[in-house]
Amino acid sequence: MTALEICAVAALYYAFGRLGLLQQLVRGQVTPLWPPTGIAVAGLLLLGPRVWPGIALGAFLINISLGPSMPAVLAIMVGNTLAPLCSYALLRRAGFRTQINRFRDALALVFLGAFTGTLISATVGTGTLQLARALPGGFWQTWWIWWTGDAMGVLVVTPVLLLLLRSPCWPRDAPRSRWVEGSLLVVATIGVGFLENAPVPLIFLAFPLLIWAAFRFQRAGATPCALVVSTFAILAATRRTGPFTGHSLLTNMVALQAFNGAAALTALLLATAITERNETQEKIEQACHRLAGMVARIAPDTGAPPAFGDGGRGGEESQGGPGGQGRQEKNGGRSGPS
Repeated sequence: MTALEICAVAALYYAFGRLGLLQQLVRGQVTPLWPPTGIAVAGLLLLGPRVWPGIALGAFLINISLGPSMPAVLAIMVGNTLAPLCSYALLRRAGFRTQINRFRDALALVFLGAFTGTLISATVGTGTLQLARALPGGFWQTWWIWWTGDAMGVLVVTPVLLLLLRSPCWPRDAPRSRWVEGSLLVVATIGVGFLENAPVPLIFLAFPLLIWAAFRFQRAGATPCALVVSTFAILAATRRTGPFTGHSLLTNMVALQAFNGAAALTALLLATAITERNETQEKIEQACHRLAGMVARIAPDTGAPPAFGDGGRGGEESQGGPGGQGRQEKNGGRSGPS
């Protein structure tokens, strides 16, 4: 079973790596969206660190055809393997849950899994190309694109995979109106994606959609919506259309990273905050139901509400029993509390 899991991770890494190379910007191997990093982090979170050979194998198969030399390929493979392992270790250290149903989980995925762990792959990969004299552009420009691609892979791919494999995407008893609203959200997201590539800079229209998806559908709507919006933004940046027209490559990559980071952060934080609020409200309702059941069980069979006083002593005194009469005589014939 472990061997099958390793092979599956390697195959997915290689397949999505080939897909990510379609939008390469530097030397045919540096792209602003690198889905394999997101797949690697998701595989480690779901299957454990035992699948790391699959990540290394997939990275080796991807880079062997890109070069520039075997030592450089091995060094890049090591960096691409250590980066998701570092992200996995940081997330586990922070108590990350794969359900992403807490506010702290979203913050950990963004700042530890995406922005921190991927620094290793970007630094090792860019440094290796620099030492091999195979870097056509500047160091920092290539480093920024490399880091942007790996970070975006974790930000937009990992949550979708965790959602598909660990959480139900849609409730079975969803009414028809919810299906209609979900269809409208899909159509609107694709429409805004095309507007992102229009000559007029309308990329900001994505944020109302992300808020809509987070409030109405929580993680099931926010994470796929963020993936689609980020993908269209990357297409606009690589083609230098819309808001990315007339700027240098480094400027476009900085703007793209800022937009995709803000979009993913908005979607994840809103979705997890609303999910956490709903779960808290559900726990409060369950506690109220349990309390009502306890009150119903301790109430008398006559149906009268339970009396919370000084025990059964007041009942004896009101009935004028011997104990009550003796206490009245002891108090000098006065009735009332002793």
